[in-house]
Amino acid sequence: MAGTLRYHSTMPTIDMPIQGYRGRFAPSPSGPLHFGSLVAAVGSCLDARASGGEWLLRMEDVDEPRSVPGATDAILRTLERMGFAWDGEVSHQSRRKPLYLAAFERLRIAGAVFACACSRREVADSVLGSDGVPRYPGTCRNGLPQGREARAWRLKVEPGEVCFEDALQGLLCQDLAAEVGDFIVLRADGYFAYQLAVVVDDAEQGISHVVRGADLIDSTPRQICLQWHLGLGQPAYLHLPAAVNAEGEKLSKQTRARPIDDCRPQTALTAVLTFLGQQPPADLPDAGLDELWRWAIMNWKRGSLPRCRAAAAPAAF
Repeated sequence: MAGTLRYHSTMPTIDMPIQGYRGRFAPSPSGPLHFGSLVAAVGSCLDARASGGEWLLRMEDVDEPRSVPGATDAILRTLERMGFAWDGEVSHQSRRKPLYLAAFERLRIAGAVFACACSRREVADSVLGSDGVPRYPGTCRNGLPQGREARAWRLKVEPGEVCFEDALQGLLCQDLAAEVGDFIVLRADGYFAYQLAVVVDDAEQGISHVVRGADLIDSTPRQICLQWHLGLGQPAYLHLPAAVNAEGEKLSKQTRARPIDDCRPQTALTAVLTFLGQQPPADLPDAGLDELWRWAIMNWKRGSLPRCRAAAAPAAF
């Protein structure tokens, strides 16, 4: 469930030196890398390396039923063939459940979460938020209805806007209570929700800057709300334009996005640089892979990034 982010008139200050930078790329192993995920990988990596920072790799497989066998290895092979180099070992959310449980218990003991018996259908039939998406109506907030059993656990959301300054998109605000409602942190199937897992991971790994696609921007207020409840620091955010197909749909497995062809990595990397407004020279696809990366890091300019939430992917991708 996503709410509507309100954009304010102030514009961010970008292309400033960044100290103590630690970033990450966190793909979901639900299929092979496509152009949209490569945009997030390149953007997050270059933003970290251009600042002299670290860049970590995390497999966001907390939603284990959606993970495709072999996808993790395929993603790693593609990244290696593309010339990516990450710091430290690859982390896997599926192996970090004790951390999520500890965070959940902190929320439970503090009275910040409650058990919920509502099904998806019941929520879908409830009141709509300002963007037309169903908003949780608070049915179980003050206790389970008689004769109902808990299915999931939700975070109690209080009225008031959650605001953050995105380094590219500017100041954005969302009233979670009015537009999203109390949201799930522990699912009915026993898996921890992405929102809780990503907050715990970023804090535990010391992530200072989150650079990712703008398709995830609506999740940010929920993550900030969890950071507040858990007493965690808030990283800096930069949301890149999400790559969409000719129909305006975000590239994904569901929209049959083409896997990245890593046999000629320079072509795909140059296309991403162009998509991100970095103006690579015409002969860059003919350069060696190491030379391409050197150019990209030395010439990375936040100020050239398109200030939009979505942009069309090249036809070849």
